[in-house]
Amino acid sequence: MNSEIAKSMIPPRQEKKKKRAEVFVKDMKKNWQLHLIAVPVILFFLVFSYFPMVGIVTAFMNYRPTLGIFGSKWVYFDNFAKFVSDPAFWLALRNTVVMALLNLSFGFFIPIIFALLLAELRTKWFKRTLEICSYMPNFVAAVVVCNLVINMLGDNGIITNLFVFFGMERENMLANPNNFWAVNTTVVLWQSMGYAAIVFTAAIAGVNQDLHEAAVLDGANRWQRVWHVTLPAILPMIITMFILKVGLMFSTGFDNILLLYMPMTQEKADVISTFVYRTSVGGGNDFGYAAAVGLFQSIIATALLLGSNWLSNKVTKSSLF
Repeated sequence: MNSEIAKSMIPPRQEKKKKRAEVFVKDMKKNWQLHLIAVPVILFFLVFSYFPMVGIVTAFMNYRPTLGIFGSKWVYFDNFAKFVSDPAFWLALRNTVVMALLNLSFGFFIPIIFALLLAELRTKWFKRTLEICSYMPNFVAAVVVCNLVINMLGDNGIITNLFVFFGMERENMLANPNNFWAVNTTVVLWQSMGYAAIVFTAAIAGVNQDLHEAAVLDGANRWQRVWHVTLPAILPMIITMFILKVGLMFSTGFDNILLLYMPMTQEKADVISTFVYRTSVGGGNDFGYAAAVGLFQSIIATALLLGSNWLSNKVTKSSLF
């Protein structure tokens, strides 16, 4: 009787915490092998993602590697005021936004279309061959891909010769700033299309076939089944991947841009990631300024991720978190 009275006197919040702790301890004892497997992954993110966040303080310093964090002078928000008044930063921001929107538009929706087309193929050997060929570019090193692009778009490249055959003037297409956005978007799409389509292909394979059979009985053709059955069924997956894509849209492919970068194309090729590289280890040696720009980019990316998740939850009642 006294124990029941004592239990009733415990606040509900403390009772919930106690139950959660008991469930956690019980789960740890029962599934300790699974938790042990997760330890290396947790350590990886702690070492390479969370511990380095201490370096954020360098954005508020006139940081010098020889002096370290404790020896460098604090300048507070001077680095942020500096990039706000820097024309080169605004040029890099413009290029970042444009290429991010191009990559989002083509790099997100085309893999969905590709996955839908793959699902409609009935010849298995042709479907598997097409899938393998589309996946392979994702596993090719960026330096190899960019060297191929440089050779194909050079003065005597195969693509340049093709354009010359159709009446265009011969030129190094990569040296023309007006071509850079299109070239970068095409390269990113070629590299990522097949690999990005894997998730959607798996989602399409999981669609209940009874729904398709019912649609056939109602007289729906292939296009109508795709539009009214397949797409609504994979919509939660599309929304989840879109939220993740928006959060990463400012990561515009640093490797490719840096390898395809030329001084004459800086007006269209310089993005925030290459701007940070140039102002820090790339020769500028202004590490505090570069850290401030990088922090600004991270804040914008986080805001985009949270905003897209909130909007998705409001409009479609489906969100990532």
